[in-house]
Amino acid sequence: MTREVMAPLMFGGLIIFMLIGYPVAFSLAAVGLFFGFIGIELGFFQTALLQALPERVFGIISNDLLLAIPFFTFMGAILERCGLAEDLLDSMGQLFGPVRGGLAYAVIIVGAILGAITGTVAASVIAMGIISLPIMMRYGYNMRLATGVIAASGTITQLIPPSLVLVVLADQLGRSVGDMYAGAIGPSIVQVLLFCAYIAILSIVRPQDMPALPPEARTLTGWPLIRKCLWGMVPSIVLIFLVLGTILMGLATPTEGGAMGAVGAIVLAVLHSQNFSTRGKYAAFVALVAMVLIALLSLLAGAPWLPAAIADAATATQGFAEKPLFVVFYIGLVLVLLEAVIITRLRGLITEAAQSTMRISSMVIFILVGSTVFGLVFRGVDGDLWIEHLLTSLPGGVVGFLIFVNLFVFFLAFFLDYFEIAFIIIPLLAPVADKLGIDLIWFGVLLGANLQTSFMHPPFGFALFYLRGIAPKEVKSSDIYWGAIPWVVLQLILVSIVIAFPGLVTSFIDKGPTAAPGTSIEIQMQTPSPDTPGATDAEKATHERSEEDNAAADLEKAIRNSK
Repeated sequence: MTREVMAPLMFGGLIIFMLIGYPVAFSLAAVGLFFGFIGIELGFFQTALLQALPERVFGIISNDLLLAIPFFTFMGAILERCGLAEDLLDSMGQLFGPVRGGLAYAVIIVGAILGAITGTVAASVIAMGIISLPIMMRYGYNMRLATGVIAASGTITQLIPPSLVLVVLADQLGRSVGDMYAGAIGPSIVQVLLFCAYIAILSIVRPQDMPALPPEARTLTGWPLIRKCLWGMVPSIVLIFLVLGTILMGLATPTEGGAMGAVGAIVLAVLHSQNFSTRGKYAAFVALVAMVLIALLSLLAGAPWLPAAIADAATATQGFAEKPLFVVFYIGLVLVLLEAVIITRLRGLITEAAQSTMRISSMVIFILVGSTVFGLVFRGVDGDLWIEHLLTSLPGGVVGFLIFVNLFVFFLAFFLDYFEIAFIIIPLLAPVADKLGIDLIWFGVLLGANLQTSFMHPPFGFALFYLRGIAPKEVKSSDIYWGAIPWVVLQLILVSIVIAFPGLVTSFIDKGPTAAPGTSIEIQMQTPSPDTPGATDAEKATHERSEEDNAAADLEKAIRNSK
């Protein structure tokens, strides 16, 4: 066996294991170790290469950025079960009811809102499928249209910040989560507009497929309807502002933003609970107001776009005002949690959310560890150079590379979910994209738009599985699969738009020199050393991680040069 065939054999062996059906995390680790032992036996690299493995696994476990995953997952699990989706869909359905396709518009808009506050496809698809699909069937919606719009609106979650996919992509690309969120704003808006435009065109071409709600079905009008819409939307928008706004403005790390989102999710669950006492609801409302005021003070303090007098006043009062606000917030939160523990339904809700979070977080860590084992051995046999040569020699230069990558990811999404693609494929593509001069933030958002399709196309689209699981028996599986195809095409149109108009992503990104958490190793190397006066604990930890990464990279380089 020659050295040149080791990398293709490793890649092929991994695909075979996954097609057979073995768990991806264990397949990655097993293939990596198996070929690692072969490589040592044949003298392709030394045993010392595998000595970098413990440091890399420890680096994964100690990565602060990955703490955002359980926080965002917990937030989504809470909001999935608290009844917020039901309130939003009911109010928006009543609002758009008089219009042809009104229920479809409502599903798209609510899907976008839920996507921003839950971050999970399962939560959006299941909630909207249970509530809106029977109503659409009752009032004569075309079955394929109904199932397609529900599945597609749930997958918007993958692109709308603060998306869990964007956190993972930022970590794997070595870029700022805040920049990734900012870059995804434009494509997210375009995706929602594309979906709404498709419904508008269908309402003209095939009006019989999406009738308006009859007058007897519209039970709310006037101020009661507006009040219900506001009650469903305003708390959600506040939570989005707290999580996304503070991250984008650099006021919080993604982990801190996720923690605020988890707390805010509990508060929203309390506000929407029918079993909570008036005292508990007041406490939740006070805690929510305190969180908003704290975020506003931090946002206004020293803000460059405000008049100097206002910014200076906010800065002067920030420290004095935040202390009592934090006290009020914690008192309200303690009262909320104490009462939530007493109420059986809310206690069960929090328990189920915690269990779901534990399962997903454990899966992510195991996939990361497995991909680290595979990636280390793959680099040891010059697999990264093989991939680089393969992709840079494609005809068409950058355009050819982008076309190939998007087709490749689209194909892999038939068999792998976005976690597996992000942890296995993205580390192989990122160095090539960087060498070709492609902006990695733009590249990450582009891949995020493409990865939406992994939930939508047969045979393993999870959004379709979720919908099949909760759909009535009279809904045919063929209707669910055929109904998804137009929406997959719309998602691919978005990919084409992002490629054709890169400013849709880059115009939202701050071009300043500041580096947010989750930046690449090259940027981390510029952080102050632990001996620098005034260096924070975060800076010291970042410096230590950078030193470990540099040491591991030097070891690999030395081994490769000694061959």
